[in-house]
Amino acid sequence: MISVQNLSVEFSAKSLFDNISYVINRRDRIALVGKNGAGKSTMLKIIAGLQRPTSGQVAVPQDTTIGYLPQQMKLTDTRTVIEEVREAFSHVDKMGQRLDRMNAELAERTDYESAEYQRLIDDIADLSERLAMEQSENAEAEMEKTLVGLGFLRSDFNRLTSEFSGGWRMRIELAKLLLRRPDVLLLDEPTNHLDIESIQWLEQFLSTKANAVVLVSHDRAFIDNVTNRTIEISCGKIYDYSVNYSKFVELRKERVEQQMRAYLNQQKEIADTEAFIERFRYKATKAVQVQSRMKQLAKIERIEVDEVDNSRLNLRFPPAPRSGDYPVIADNVGKAYGDHQVFDHATFTIKRGEKVAFVGKNGEGKSTLVKCIMNEIPFTGDLKIGHNVKIGYFAQNQAQLLDEEITVFDTIDRVAVGDIRTKIRDILGAFMFGGEASDKKVKVLSGGEKTRLAMIRLLLEPVNLLILDEPTNHLDMATKDILKQAIKDFTGTVIVVSHDREFLDGLVEKVYEFGSGKVRECLGGIYEFLEKKKLDSLRELERNNTSRQSPAAPPSKKEGKGSELSKVGDSRQEKPATEPPQRKLTYAEQRERDKMLKRSAKKVEEAEAEISRIEAEMAATEARIAAGEVEGDIFDRHAKLNRDLENAMSLWEIASQDHEELSARLAR
Repeated sequence: MISVQNLSVEFSAKSLFDNISYVINRRDRIALVGKNGAGKSTMLKIIAGLQRPTSGQVAVPQDTTIGYLPQQMKLTDTRTVIEEVREAFSHVDKMGQRLDRMNAELAERTDYESAEYQRLIDDIADLSERLAMEQSENAEAEMEKTLVGLGFLRSDFNRLTSEFSGGWRMRIELAKLLLRRPDVLLLDEPTNHLDIESIQWLEQFLSTKANAVVLVSHDRAFIDNVTNRTIEISCGKIYDYSVNYSKFVELRKERVEQQMRAYLNQQKEIADTEAFIERFRYKATKAVQVQSRMKQLAKIERIEVDEVDNSRLNLRFPPAPRSGDYPVIADNVGKAYGDHQVFDHATFTIKRGEKVAFVGKNGEGKSTLVKCIMNEIPFTGDLKIGHNVKIGYFAQNQAQLLDEEITVFDTIDRVAVGDIRTKIRDILGAFMFGGEASDKKVKVLSGGEKTRLAMIRLLLEPVNLLILDEPTNHLDMATKDILKQAIKDFTGTVIVVSHDREFLDGLVEKVYEFGSGKVRECLGGIYEFLEKKKLDSLRELERNNTSRQSPAAPPSKKEGKGSELSKVGDSRQEKPATEPPQRKLTYAEQRERDKMLKRSAKKVEEAEAEISRIEAEMAATEARIAAGEVEGDIFDRHAKLNRDLENAMSLWEIASQDHEELSARLAR
């Protein structure tokens, strides 16, 4: 359907694409992958006609329509939701205008027997038929059906698009694309800033409604569920695989191993040839052989191993200074904007060294609670930050706050202080900004490169509480894996706000679910949380929300216009829960279930060990009291041990019950 022919792109004398060609067929679901800066977004812009290549062309049939969803929304904030979505039908008006012009031309012409006249009649008939089909559908009804299906309330239709969060604005753009029904969909990081419900809807739409799709995404589960073909951009070339991403990873590993073997064999051949030339260079009897070997050496086409294997991000957070035992203690914390109560009675304690996740729908308060912890916005209740807690905060829009007119080096040089300034080049090199890359202006960096640059700020001083709000947006999959390992190795406490199931798996040991104005604690990892919810995907979490409040007006500028909760889309109507379809488990899912069972059993053992420890300490305390050693706060200590024992017994009961339920479910 679309043919990319001999495409080459150069930036500042550097080749981004080198004479590449491929075809996008009808019903293709293509994942465009590659390291940050490889040119994925550039490729989409070229196909969409928004950017011109240095050479080559993209051949698009005349009647083929293309829908492009960029990383950043460009909605007109002066329009309402319904007015913005109505733009999806602007092509119908253009078709009507074109038909009027053709009819006017037909009325003026007198060459009734000519081929051109007959062709004009055929074109008018064809366009009239297409226009009749378009107009036969009730556009207003289609718009309403689509918006309500995406979670909008009818009362939202006449609100300005500027009142909605990034995730809800993304849905507006998706609604426009759905209504246009393009032949080819180009999606650039569509899951960034989307909540769980949005991702679930988008997967369903792409699987059932879309024609051809080319998407850039770093969400493994998402692209595995959607795509059937993977195109990798590496070293200016492309590698085309007719498989989804998981299978591609296996095949790519085999390809790189073959490349490496061929490279090593070639290097040995080159070394042997050079040794022969050097040995017999000055012997007259070997002159012919030497000349022959030199020509042979010059003709060798050097094998290159993919650049992704030649450079690797070296990310390690500095050792965390010791903090108090409880870095965050929340007691009945609540936040409201006007009449809209975002969440209330949030009570929990995060212990030193714990790694926890905040999950839930956009607008339910994840980022807002983070802002409360950072003391950026007012709230109700009691929120205590522990002794000697030093917070490192990575916000969703951290990369967008960079000054795009200065260089990478200057970006870090301006915030670095003390001895760290002598190590800026080393730090930049560890983040793959070595050499000339450090002199690039920020504005020419890709989204992932900007995120990496913003991440360096967290390394400039030691912290012991990391708060990461959607840290994986724009990062390629290899960098996400490295970031995940660095967080696992970090000795301090971590709070991660994320919708990425694969990223959270094995990283967090506790999950806080935001929904229906509540914050609920779930002990265990992300898959244990999903199992308790009887879900097989984090994106299905929203199906079980019990109630939604009506939206309220956005908060005043004083309360934080840029907040996640400044939008009317923070609360939505309830959708009936549906059971996920039965399907055969993949090997990875079966492995995760086995891991869940082991983790569940381990939690029971840990709870029993904690009970034994507390009972032993209580026995020792009671023995001291019996012996008359009642000095100090021994009675307070005994009372606290009683409370700890009750809490430990409750945790043991929960862990035991969860283990039994999990064992029963997995045995079915």
